[in-house]
Amino acid sequence: MAPRIVIAGYLVRFPLGGYAWQALHFLLGFRSLGCEVFFYEDTGYYAEAYVPGEPAMVTAGYAHGIDYTEAFFGAHGCGDAWAFWDAGADRWHGAGRDATHDALARADLVVNLGGVNRLQRAASPRARSVYVDLDPAYTQLRLHAGDRRLRALVGDHDLHFTFGENIGRPGCRIPTGDIAWQPLRQPIVASLWQPLPPAGDAAYSTIGKWDSAGRDVMLGTEVFSWRKRTEWLRFVDLPRLTGERFRIAMDVASHPDDYRRLSDAGWEIVDPLVVSSDPDAYRDFIRTSKGEFTVAKDVNVRLASGWFSDRGACYLAAGRPVVNQDTGFAPRLPAGSGLLAFRDLESALAAFDELATHYDRHRAAARTLALEQFAPERVLAPMLAALR
Repeated sequence: MAPRIVIAGYLVRFPLGGYAWQALHFLLGFRSLGCEVFFYEDTGYYAEAYVPGEPAMVTAGYAHGIDYTEAFFGAHGCGDAWAFWDAGADRWHGAGRDATHDALARADLVVNLGGVNRLQRAASPRARSVYVDLDPAYTQLRLHAGDRRLRALVGDHDLHFTFGENIGRPGCRIPTGDIAWQPLRQPIVASLWQPLPPAGDAAYSTIGKWDSAGRDVMLGTEVFSWRKRTEWLRFVDLPRLTGERFRIAMDVASHPDDYRRLSDAGWEIVDPLVVSSDPDAYRDFIRTSKGEFTVAKDVNVRLASGWFSDRGACYLAAGRPVVNQDTGFAPRLPAGSGLLAFRDLESALAAFDELATHYDRHRAAARTLALEQFAPERVLAPMLAALR
């Protein structure tokens, strides 16, 4: 009998391209391994939702996200394999109440992406439960600091995986407490990212949030930032120094001084909603780029968590080289061909010199890296092994 997998995720409440592709890769990744899959989301634990155009998170604006999720999953063969429960109004969308209760009751494995849903054990009495930490280092430092709500949520699960592949390994000083974190990276269904021929004038790009204030964490007396802005400002001169185009889909416009500084330095800044509000536009943005250049959050850089983003994995699958600030991922994820790590401006410049000389080789290597290192049969095997 095929293993029955429920993925608990975050899409109706945050209907943007990155979340959409991340959830779909887990669904189709498990399906490619012969599993029966179902996506579940509710507002029982975390009710806030993002609605494009609204200035702040809301707790009743789910209509757009429901339509977005229905269209996206329907376009990829999962139209009858998802459900959203608006707990406050007790309204069901997608597969509906009975089909959802049946999927949960029969589940062999429940995979909770990011902990934005809290499923009751009684709903899935047969299932092994898996917590997937999408915010490595930040999660562990919050637990270490005594965050009781997070501790209760994480403790609800049988197995714990993290995108910080160094966490819990010798030499990594991120505290783990009594949780046995296992390494995980984003599964990628490479057929969804068939490479396009490169355009001669394409830009190196990325997509994301410019700044995330108020989320600093501590380890001992050291303060670590969960934001990327401070790292980005170290590399402002890259367009001038490399002669390359750089295009970022980020909300820099909300920081006028930063916007002027980047624009004056030659950065092309795109409204992130134009890219992320449509999952196909998100994919097209990646596939028509020359490659990705991105920094990492301070907490992952300084504590060398081993984080590598699901977005970067999509660039690789699209045959686009990735130049990523080093978080210690290189020992786990082969770097040097298709994926280049940098620590400072000098090593970033060296990476672009290498790409300028051997771009076609790195483009082919990026696709190969995605096929080998992010294949569902490799990435998801440890979860399925828990069912034996």
